[in-house]
Amino acid sequence: MRSSLRKKISLAAVLLMALPALSLASGREAIQRFSAGLQTLDGRFTQQVFDAQGEARDRSEGRISLKAPRQFRWEYQQPFPQLIVADGDHLWIYDPDLEQVTVRVQSYEEQSSPLAALIDPGELDRQFVVTDGGQGNGLNWVVLKARKPEDSAVQSAKLGFDAQGLKQMVFEDQLGQRTEVTFSGWKRNGGLPAALFQFQPPAGVDVVGDTRDSAEVRPLQEP
Repeated sequence: MRSSLRKKISLAAVLLMALPALSLASGREAIQRFSAGLQTLDGRFTQQVFDAQGEARDRSEGRISLKAPRQFRWEYQQPFPQLIVADGDHLWIYDPDLEQVTVRVQSYEEQSSPLAALIDPGELDRQFVVTDGGQGNGLNWVVLKARKPEDSAVQSAKLGFDAQGLKQMVFEDQLGQRTEVTFSGWKRNGGLPAALFQFQPPAGVDVVGDTRDSAEVRPLQEP
């Protein structure tokens, strides 16, 4: 149960990568600034999950890394290790406790996702309604709501910014669960090794799914 829930939460969270530091004039401005000059992003996160009744559940922490346009690494370190790597062709999910790797073609995971819209502003209006969320808890907020909630793992998301950039992310999934992610220690456009965004299944683990020599990630508007 823990592994299944964490995988669902992990994928949804990864789809909402961090934005650069900014002073918000509007939600649309924040989204449009996402790709401006962004090459790499690296930082820490803590994540708290609440169930549909508002009860606190899983809490975890780790490291998040992003390399434009479509490579990322989301690494849970505490309390249970789990690794998610998108190499541009495939999405790899490694659960050491289960000794299992799940692999999928990356383009399938990006369809109808906030990450796709943030990286590709052309997807923004097609997939999301973007509004200003005002100020609260010392942060400026941007709100994303899926235009087709039945097809999206994330029904709504709120991104909170301070002077250093994205500080907090709050989103809800189709089950009514709320996830709050707090970021710290952002390093923007620093040197990140290519190996950080590559994955080779460890010897002896089960690999579930299919790989291709090149997944050839398609433009998102294609079926």
